[in-house]
Amino acid sequence: MWCASCLASACAGCACNLCTSAASVVTRRSARLAYCGLFAASLILSFLLRQFAAPLLHHIPWINAFEHTPPDEWFQMNAVLRVSLGNFLFFAIFAIMMIGIKDQNDRRDAWHHGGWIAKIAVWAVLIVLMFCVPNIVITIYEVLSKFGSGLFLLVQVVMLLDFTNNWNDSWVEKDEQKWEIALLVVTVVCYLSTFAFSGVLFMWFNPSGHECGLNVFFIVMTLILAFAFAIVALHPQVNGSIMPASVISVYCAYLCYTSLSSEPDDYECNGLHMHSKQVSLSALILGMLTTVLSVVYSAVRAGSSTTFLSPPSSPRSGAKNPLLGDEETGKGDAKESEPRPVSYSYTFFHLIFALASMYSAMLLTGWTSATSEKSELMDVGWTTVWVRICTEWVTAALYIWTLIAPLLFPDRDFS
Repeated sequence: MWCASCLASACAGCACNLCTSAASVVTRRSARLAYCGLFAASLILSFLLRQFAAPLLHHIPWINAFEHTPPDEWFQMNAVLRVSLGNFLFFAIFAIMMIGIKDQNDRRDAWHHGGWIAKIAVWAVLIVLMFCVPNIVITIYEVLSKFGSGLFLLVQVVMLLDFTNNWNDSWVEKDEQKWEIALLVVTVVCYLSTFAFSGVLFMWFNPSGHECGLNVFFIVMTLILAFAFAIVALHPQVNGSIMPASVISVYCAYLCYTSLSSEPDDYECNGLHMHSKQVSLSALILGMLTTVLSVVYSAVRAGSSTTFLSPPSSPRSGAKNPLLGDEETGKGDAKESEPRPVSYSYTFFHLIFALASMYSAMLLTGWTSATSEKSELMDVGWTTVWVRICTEWVTAALYIWTLIAPLLFPDRDFS
């Protein structure tokens, strides 16, 4: 128990000190950024424990409860999953607490925006306690995390589609020639990038002298999807635009690259190691920062989205909100008899962070697919390959659905 307390308390203490110093200046408008900071702290803690905690976990009897001690990679994954579970419980509890909030006169509205010293303390205690639970709890959470991560990837796709459509609509509504030219430039650049990127993938992941039919299939499918997006979007009966199609094409090419780059280093068709240096700690840190930005953007954008998050009673439901710019004001600005509606769903906001906790754990553990990979590699393995390539295909299917759904169901409002 002493080792568990020292391990979790020492790492969580650093994050607590940083967060506590800023807790007193958190306002209603910056509350969402504060939640992002807490989530980022959990990712940093997970990363540090993944790198350095294995020797300490060896000495905790309820964790190393095996006749034959597992390899270090197992303890690394176990540490990440325990931090993730604590973070998940923190946001899941808040998601449940915030169910049904409609206006800012609800006492729980203050719980969502304030009390940061208490929140940080609860967050730290939950993470420490997760190092006291038996391994069976972590095993169950590991299985559930794979499903939760899939839901989070689906949310990311929805956010991307929402972003591209809003981007296109905002420039089209300006009805000026310079913005039309800008749309054309973005479209051309995106399609050129897609085809150039695909050519590079052919060079890296289809080396001469090897039969790499699976990699070729993935790359060719990406190109076919890019053409399909353009054809469907430009169809006379489809109310589509070519610019979103080009952006989705680039994103699909990127997902194809991340999928192929996650193939094991010893796989003969993975030629990436011949074009890049061996993975280093600095590269891992850079990859971690990218993950933090991606996850935090998805969660914050979800909290601001009007597509399916704003309550019907919200004055901003159906409006185009900036990422973090909704003008949330205090209760004193409105008459007691006229409560001000909340501008987004607090429950869904916390739920997105809970799912993101699961997703980040899967990234750091390579989707817990194998413990035989090199310990310094992150997000590598065949499970990761298929998760990413399926995400690409789901993205393509959802985008095409957004184009053809109004034709199939003309009586429904898809705006």
